[in-house]
Amino acid sequence: MRKAVVAGALGVSGRALVNHLVSLQDWEVIGLSRRSPEFQSPARYIALDLLDRSSVDACVASLGDVTHIFYAALQFGGNVFEEIAPNLAMLQHLVEAVERSSRSFRKVVLLEGAKYYGAHLGPYKTPAKEDDPRHMPPNFYYDQQDFLKARSEGKAWSWTALRPSSICGFAVGNPMNMATVLAVYGSLCRELGLPFRYPGSTASYSMIMEMTDAELLAKAMVWAALSDRCDGEAFNITNGGFDRWENLWPRLAEFFALPYAPPQRLPLAQFMSDKAPLWQAVVARYNLLDYTFHQAAAWPFAEAIFNIEYDVMSDTTKSRQFGFHECVDTEEMLLRLLTQFQRMRFIP
Repeated sequence: MRKAVVAGALGVSGRALVNHLVSLQDWEVIGLSRRSPEFQSPARYIALDLLDRSSVDACVASLGDVTHIFYAALQFGGNVFEEIAPNLAMLQHLVEAVERSSRSFRKVVLLEGAKYYGAHLGPYKTPAKEDDPRHMPPNFYYDQQDFLKARSEGKAWSWTALRPSSICGFAVGNPMNMATVLAVYGSLCRELGLPFRYPGSTASYSMIMEMTDAELLAKAMVWAALSDRCDGEAFNITNGGFDRWENLWPRLAEFFALPYAPPQRLPLAQFMSDKAPLWQAVVARYNLLDYTFHQAAAWPFAEAIFNIEYDVMSDTTKSRQFGFHECVDTEEMLLRLLTQFQRMRFIP
């Protein structure tokens, strides 16, 4: 049995990864997160603050021979400078603890993202390739990757970095998940008797964009963990194609059984600030899972994504050359996830 530690196990990518590892039946899975899960799982979950070095040391010492670390933990700061220290420290604490306590430690799979290329700053070179030059720091992904590269030098373990883009799956309380945003937004439009309008700018409506299915990403993480060819390498991992919101939006309107309407820019963070009572009424009326409005969707994040007025594109040629050939149709993914959310009673 391989023994995996998944850091950030209750996030959208971590949750999908834990489920995938459990399904493979040859992994012992330990999920680490700040809070305890609200669901049952064959995996072992431990509530742990990765910033607390002594707690991390004590926890990891009790786990035995960990073979793999899957690192999807993330801490946001007030600005890019405030994000460096905690995100680097959390990774350092976990890796150094496992390195000391496990004789079988083999690989760290680190999740990065399109932010590595400066996608959060404005227009950048697209399609982005893994060897593109870095932008002016700070960027905590750089610090994390540099730490792994230096720390693993001459050791029995190595690392691989994966760079997904706009991960979609199910996780509540996660600030970077467009699938739950779309689910809640469409449900509120239907509740209010409104047409389904794209709430961003008309320019962003037609820009090229991409997404990454959390289930596809989980498969990529296991592939990277088990392939020696991936040691010391970084890979873009997306659904494998490109799309535009203007192509997806009419199909989403059909799913919600709402009339389609042209885009109308809406400051979502402001206009959703009073919708918590409405959401709680919807939850009660349809006997939905009792998640708060804050847990269900992150509107500042959604507003930022819906107003990106430049192409977001990552080249996935390298991952295919190294042996990962999975792909997903983005439209089919969104419709599948929305249907799944209905079945699990997250939305009506």
